[in-house]
Amino acid sequence: MKKITYSKFGGPEVLQIAEVAIPEVQETTVLIKVKAVSINPLDWKIRNGEMKLMSGSKFPKGIGIDFSGIVEETGTAVNKYKKGDEVYGILDVFKGEALSEYITAQEKDIAIKPRNISFEQAAATPVVGSAALQILKTLVNLKKGTEVLINGASGGVGTFAIQLAKIMGADVTGVCSTRNVDLVKSIGADHVIDYTKEDFTKGDQHYDVLFDNVQNHTFSERRRALTPNGICLNVGLGGAGWHEDTALHLLRSFTTPLMSKFTSQKFKFFIAELNHNDLAYLADLMQTGKMKPVIDRTYKSLSETPQALVYLEEGHARGKVVINVE
Repeated sequence: MKKITYSKFGGPEVLQIAEVAIPEVQETTVLIKVKAVSINPLDWKIRNGEMKLMSGSKFPKGIGIDFSGIVEETGTAVNKYKKGDEVYGILDVFKGEALSEYITAQEKDIAIKPRNISFEQAAATPVVGSAALQILKTLVNLKKGTEVLINGASGGVGTFAIQLAKIMGADVTGVCSTRNVDLVKSIGADHVIDYTKEDFTKGDQHYDVLFDNVQNHTFSERRRALTPNGICLNVGLGGAGWHEDTALHLLRSFTTPLMSKFTSQKFKFFIAELNHNDLAYLADLMQTGKMKPVIDRTYKSLSETPQALVYLEEGHARGKVVINVE
C-alpha cells in the first residue's frame, strides 16, 4: 500500500510516498481503508522538528491525525464495528499515520460517520470539533443569552466553536478578516467584527466568554473586552507571551484568576483530549443537520500532500484542508 513518510525533519520536500505492508489487525484494533484525511498545524510542526521532544526522532515517520474511511477488518475483541462500516476518528497525535491507504485504529478512537456528510467532511471534524466541544462544555456554562466572542472565528476550531456555542444558546460574535465575514455569518454568528477595521479589545462591548484561538492580544487588552466576571478561554498555549504547545492528546485546564474589588475575571488554558463519546456526539449533530464542517480546500490524492501542507502553513485557511486518499 501507499503511505506518506519522511526520514528526516524538514520542510515539505522531505515527504515521500512509500510502498509498505498493510498493517496487521490486533485484538482491539480496526483495519480501515482510508478515504480522506484532514491536516492540522501540528502535522507540519512535527514534520519540521518543532515537537521532537514529544514525537521523538525515530524514523521513518508517518503523518496525519484526522481521518475517515471504511472498516475492512476488526480485531477479535472489537464489537462495535463490522466490515463495511463508514467511520471517522483520530490516530495517536504524535505518531499519526493517517495519510496512508490503510490504517489501524483503536475501537475507542473512532465513531460511525453520519450518512448525510461526505468522507471529506467527516475527516475535517475530529480534532477541531472535539477541541471546540470540550472547551465549551468543560470550562464554561453557556446558556441562552451568554455573550461569547470567538477570536479566530474562520479557522478550524473557530468554525466549530461558533456552531456549538449557538446550539448551546449563546449570542455569538466572530472575529475574522474581511474575506471571511460572509462565511462566519453563514455558520451562525450573530455579529461579526472585521479585525482589519476594528479592534474588539478597544470597543464598548464586553463579553462573558472570550474564546481565543489566536491569542494576539495581551492579557490586559483581553481583560478590557471581558465583563467583570468574564472568562477568557485560551486554546493551546500559543500567542502573546506563550511558547506554542499544541499537544492535543493532553488534557490540561488551569485557571488564572485576576482578582480585585471590581473584577473576578478568569483566564483558562485548555488542550483537548479526544474520545469516542465526543465523536459520537458531533456525529449526531451532523446527522440532524445542526452542524456542518467547513472545508477550505480539498486535494485530490496523497501525491498532493506537500502542496496541502504548504497552503495550511501559510495560515489563511478557512475551516479545514482535506486530502483525498485513493
